[in-house]
Amino acid sequence: MAGAAPRHGLARVLSKAGICSRSEAARWVQDGRVSVDGKTVLDPEFPVRSGHQVVRVDGQPIGERAHVYVLLNKPRGLVTTTTDEQGRQTVYQCFEGAGLPWLAPVGRLDKASEGLLLFSSDPEWAAAITSHVGGIHKTYHVQVDALVGPAQLAAIAAGAEHEGQWLAAESVSLLRQGEKSCWLEVVLAEGRNRHIRRLLEVHGLGVQRLVRVAIGDLQLGALAKGSWRHLDQTEIAALRAPST
Repeated sequence: MAGAAPRHGLARVLSKAGICSRSEAARWVQDGRVSVDGKTVLDPEFPVRSGHQVVRVDGQPIGERAHVYVLLNKPRGLVTTTTDEQGRQTVYQCFEGAGLPWLAPVGRLDKASEGLLLFSSDPEWAAAITSHVGGIHKTYHVQVDALVGPAQLAAIAAGAEHEGQWLAAESVSLLRQGEKSCWLEVVLAEGRNRHIRRLLEVHGLGVQRLVRVAIGDLQLGALAKGSWRHLDQTEIAALRAPST
């Protein structure tokens, strides 16, 4: 029928609603926990027309769940994943016993990185933050294993190619320095895999610590490592708005 709403697989509909991951949604469906228009469905790929059919999990319509937005100060040594096949500790241990619904990480920090990491059950909000087109700036404080002068700072900021990818930074500045190392502030408009580590590697610099301290105007602040807090409505709205 012309103009009909598109159909998507049931597991995808559940994950896009922000209540679970797609793999977890498939398990829920196969376990008989999900119904469409009052009838239990066991096929994760069952076609559903979002907004036109009522999908329930354990009898509760999925559209009635309010989205949740959380800021975590990620400690070093945790991986940003729900479960890890290598048995490593994950960021989700920071939420144990909190009674939160399922939340997806908004972007990632690698195991050795720390600092501001967002989680939400709102996939559209998350996509706006992680988008490579008009994305929100992320600010990092990075300790490197050498002293960096003005010329090298300018060269880093100009960007570099690494393994066929162009890695750029919006700005790079010196925060403070010691005898053999210094701290830089690096602002990115996009974030590729291990972006800062790879960019600095091109310039012969090794990263000793990497801390994300801000996303847009949202600051990590004095939140303790491993601690988290809910975002308020002003913070949520500010991150939803395009970067200026």
